[in-house]
Order: sequence, then C-alpha cells, then structure tokens
Amino acid sequence: MASDALRFRELLAKVGSGEHTSTGLSRIEAREAMDLMLEGEVGEAQLGAFLIAHRIRRPSPIELSGMLDSYRTHGPVLRTPGRRALCFGVPYDGRSRTAPLLPLLALLLAANGQPVVLHGGSPMPVKYGITLAELFAALGIEWRGLSLLEVQGRLDRHDLALTHQPEHFAAAERLLPVRDEIGKRPPVASLELLWTPHQGQHLLISGFVHPPTETRAWEALAAAGETDLYTVKGLEGSTDLPTTRAGITARVRHGQVERVILHPRDHGITSDEVPWLDLTTWTHQARAALVGEGPLLDAVRWNLAAILWQSGSFEHLEGALEQAGALLKAHAGEARRATLAA
Repeated sequence: MASDALRFRELLAKVGSGEHTSTGLSRIEAREAMDLMLEGEVGEAQLGAFLIAHRIRRPSPIELSGMLDSYRTHGPVLRTPGRRALCFGVPYDGRSRTAPLLPLLALLLAANGQPVVLHGGSPMPVKYGITLAELFAALGIEWRGLSLLEVQGRLDRHDLALTHQPEHFAAAERLLPVRDEIGKRPPVASLELLWTPHQGQHLLISGFVHPPTETRAWEALAAAGETDLYTVKGLEGSTDLPTTRAGITARVRHGQVERVILHPRDHGITSDEVPWLDLTTWTHQARAALVGEGPLLDAVRWNLAAILWQSGSFEHLEGALEQAGALLKAHAGEARRATLAA
C-alpha cells in the first residue's frame, strides 16, 4: 500500500475500532484524515469505512474542528472587506417536506445592504431534496456554472453570493459517490453546517435537528475560532424557523451561550407551515411573498425579523418585526413598479 493509504488506515483504526478501543482523533489527525480524503489519496473502501464508522461513533467537537481546518484550506474563499456578512449553513441534501424560505430571506437582506454568503451543491444523498441553487434559478438567479471570481463580483456588487460545490469545491464533490453508497449522512454533512466560504468578520447562522448536534457545533466552532454564532433548530435541519411551534435557537458570543426561544403566536404569527409540493408551486409562492402576498408571507416576515434582531440590527424583536414588514412592503412596491415599467 502507498504511504498515504497506510497512514489513513491508521487513522481509520482509531475511529473504527469499537466502543471500548476506539480513541478518536486529535484535531491535527482529523485534519490529516480530511486532507487525505479531499486530495483523493484514499480508496473508496477506506473512504466509505471511515465515513460510516465516524457516523456510528459520532465525531467529537475537536474532530469536527480538525475537519473544518481542512475545509478552510481546500475550499473556496469569499471576502467582504470591512463589512460583516451573514453566513448560513443548511443541509446540502435539500428540502422535501416544507417550503424553503432562505432564498427569499437572502434576497431581502441583500437588498437592504446586508452581505449574505450561502453555500450548497447539486441534489445530494440521502434525501436528494430541492437545493438552494435550484430555488434561486427558479427565481431567475443562476449560480451554477459561474467562476468563483464571478461569484465574488456578485457579492461585491449585490451583497449576495452562493458557492456551488461542483464548480467551486471539486475536492469535496469527490466524496459524493461514496456518500450515496453508504446511504446515511456522514460527518461531512455536519461539517457543511459549520463551514462557510467567507473569510473575515461574519455571523454564522447554522441549522440543526438534534440537540447533541447543536452542542457539538458550539464546541467545535469555539475551538475553530468562530466567536459569533446563531444556531437554529429549523425546519428539516435548515435555519428556517417554524410558525406553528416555538422556535428553539441559541446565540453564542465569545463562548457565552444564550438560549433564545421564539414564540410566533406571541407576535401575531399564526400561519401553518407551507408544505413543499413542487418547484413550480414554490416559485409562484415565493414571487407572491416578495410582493407582499401569499402563504409564505408570514413565515418570511417572522424569519426576517429574527435574523435582523439576532444579527444586532435591533435591540428588541418587536422593532425587527416592524422593520421586516417595512422591507417587505418596500420590496413589493419596487417589484410592482418594475412590472409596470416593463
């Protein structure tokens, strides 16, 4: 065996030796393992064994930090010099049960002069749900096929960017066939919620499903130097707050965690979650929300307000809700004027 394969076998033994003999990896070792996977130095058998063993064992926070170090080195980089960005981490395997809100929130925030950085990929196992790139394309904004320089240019001019893994992170795309074959979300799926292509000052907004995932995220990101974090128990693991129940979130500033429970009914939000039906239906719903109408409107206003509040734009949620309504009204007016002009 080649030296890299032998070394990876040693690292694999540490995570796959069973409950009593597995020692886990140090941060440096986890980075080394991720480097070898991204650089294509690992065979499919070893790669699959590592990903499924690590999923069963669950990566420790320090292992996630090491893997995050590797992603930061190998992945694309975007910057907003002198400006604080909002960076969102949501599952790459998309949505299949509820209508996504993030593309609409990103457009409204960017239109208000707030830099927003997203990242995603093509339809991915295990869910193969609808992706951010597909949703944006349905609204007439295509991110696929662009160079990273073009994406940075859009961020500079329009305060919005989405890196697309097939074009901008080929090393990570190399893991996709094995991810499909193992049939379960591997630790890399957790990593995608924590990593952002943005370098510089930012608020990282990360979705999660299970409380242990959130706790590991806090610890891993603290070790990796992320001091400004907002975690959301969102719909299908996204950052979209529900409207039919309390939203469980947490704000982390310099290692201090503040649990924030958001009750939509206390603020007049009583609408049901909008189910995902198909892309055509969602496109009509999304366009309606952007002109102040339709079933997604309340959820967009609620989520936009929460982001404005937690990002520090407003001291109280009530003021953020008023501003969210004003931004939606202003955007609706601009959209109607543009329609009349056309």
